[in-house]
Amino acid sequence: MTAKRTGNGSTPGDIGNHAGIQGLTRDRPWLLPSNRKIRHLQGISLRNLSLSRPPTETLKSKTADDEALPTSLITPTKALALREKKLEHSKSSNDLRTPPASRKSLGSSNGNGTLLTDPEKVRPMKGKIRRRSTLNWTNAPPQVRQKKLEDVALSRLADTWFSLHCQGMNEPVYVSEMLEKAMNFDFRFFDLNTYGPWITRRDQLIVKFWARTGSEQDYSLVLEMEVHFRSLQYIGKSLESFHHPLPLNCVLMHLSDGIYTSFTDLPLDEPVLASPTGPTNVHSAQSTSTFDELMRLSNLDDCIQDALATREKITSQINSILEKQRGNRALVQSAAQAQDSWTSSKRAVSTAQKQIRTAQTRRSELQASLQARRSAMLFGTRSQEKSQSHLVAARRTLADDVSLQKETRSGVKGQIRRVSEDLLQIYPIEPIPKKALAFTIRDLPLPNATSPSVDVATTAAALGYVAHVTHLLSLYLSVHLPYPITPCGSTSTIYDPISISLQSEAARTFPLSQKGAVTYRFEYGVFLLSSNIELLMSRQGIKIVDLRHTLPNLKYLLTVLTSGGGELPERNGGRPGLDMFSREGSPMRRLNTRDCGSGEEANGSLAVTLLKEEKSNLRLRSPLGRDSGYLLSKVL
Repeated sequence: MTAKRTGNGSTPGDIGNHAGIQGLTRDRPWLLPSNRKIRHLQGISLRNLSLSRPPTETLKSKTADDEALPTSLITPTKALALREKKLEHSKSSNDLRTPPASRKSLGSSNGNGTLLTDPEKVRPMKGKIRRRSTLNWTNAPPQVRQKKLEDVALSRLADTWFSLHCQGMNEPVYVSEMLEKAMNFDFRFFDLNTYGPWITRRDQLIVKFWARTGSEQDYSLVLEMEVHFRSLQYIGKSLESFHHPLPLNCVLMHLSDGIYTSFTDLPLDEPVLASPTGPTNVHSAQSTSTFDELMRLSNLDDCIQDALATREKITSQINSILEKQRGNRALVQSAAQAQDSWTSSKRAVSTAQKQIRTAQTRRSELQASLQARRSAMLFGTRSQEKSQSHLVAARRTLADDVSLQKETRSGVKGQIRRVSEDLLQIYPIEPIPKKALAFTIRDLPLPNATSPSVDVATTAAALGYVAHVTHLLSLYLSVHLPYPITPCGSTSTIYDPISISLQSEAARTFPLSQKGAVTYRFEYGVFLLSSNIELLMSRQGIKIVDLRHTLPNLKYLLTVLTSGGGELPERNGGRPGLDMFSREGSPMRRLNTRDCGSGEEANGSLAVTLLKEEKSNLRLRSPLGRDSGYLLSKVL
């Protein structure tokens, strides 16, 4: 793996790669070639590392092409093409030159462009050197191609370091750090002025590069280069302005005035000093520098030595002062650390005090909350004890109230039953024989549907009775009717407060008499009356069969209200005006007999007198008020 450079630092394979660069303009260096010394070297870089050996035997006369193949024999067609000089070389990526034994069998030229061939020469069919194919993994999967590329890249990467040597010294002058896994290396800069003038004033240096790949354990010598600083070519201040391609294993020297390298084929811009070509006489006297120049050089050397001595002296003084002040520096550092610690402690104390104040405030709030809760618990306990003391009496009172409520409910039911019995006696609803679902109220028939043969006045009077009974039941049952009724005999009306299509009050009032009224308004009023009866039945848990059966529904409702066992309760508060309807021998009972009109005049006048008295009493005492008086007037 060792590639040894020539005296100027370039390998023979690099020759010819940089032709035609004579006109390239570059920056001028500050140092003359004769002034470049080891002391000016500040760093080394390596570009395009190659671990493969250069070919030991190369052809200088021709390029690497298919013409060197043993199978590429000369044919008349190829000879004609060569005479015309229009044959272009193939751009092969491999060195296809044949070994020397095979090369001797190829044809030679006679000097005028005609190739001499052996006519009896036959193309050999065995032992051919075939061109390496690169298409074996072109159509491979992406994973295989990626693995192939990674293997190729890893084969070029290596861990590298270098060492600097001088002639006459067994040990290296400088050993660099090791850089891993790269092809281009930029090593750390260094200073060689500390080795003294015996080394720093030299203009020759040996650089050795050592490398190993990932599969190797030990380092091997890759490149050994003997550098002559006078023969280095100047590149520039930096590589950014240099666009020239660099060869393999190119070593870049970082001097104090720029970057240098060694190109054997790069034309030199520096003028080369002419050397005498004629023979020189060793024993003859030659001209040298003048005495003044030698004195100035000596003075300059003395000044440099004095400067170096002064620098060493100042360095030692500074070191001694620093050594003396080490205790003071330690004290200052400890004081600074103590100050920082004190500041941190003070900050921590301040934070802790804030936390303590917050905790105290929170504790006070919690104590106040606990005290309020204790007070509330104490008050609740006292209230509970007080409630417990009243609980026994309250339970006794609750039992009495429950029993009283039951008695009141039974009494209310009895009173409703008694009132319903009275209403059935005042407004008897009887079925018409031989007619299904046909009833009369106070001997006035009320059909279930409008018929032309029905008397209008009779129907109006019957509807007035029904409206009156419905109104009274809503009062006794404490049911609010959605359609209020104004009972007034045959001229009763009903009011609709729900319909939104009706605007005026007169339009919302519907008559229960067909005489002098529009038919649809009368029918709508009967419908509203039947709706009120339906509401009363639903409040008692009764399901209506047909809304048009007004009298059957009212009879059914009164029958349910009067149903029950036991005797009817007495009227509370003693109202003799209403008790007359249920007592035997009362004037009302006598009035309902059939012989009322054919009896004696004295009995009739007495009955009329008693009836008038009862009528005045009812007006004063009865809860029915004006309606009861109107009812009694109808009875008379």
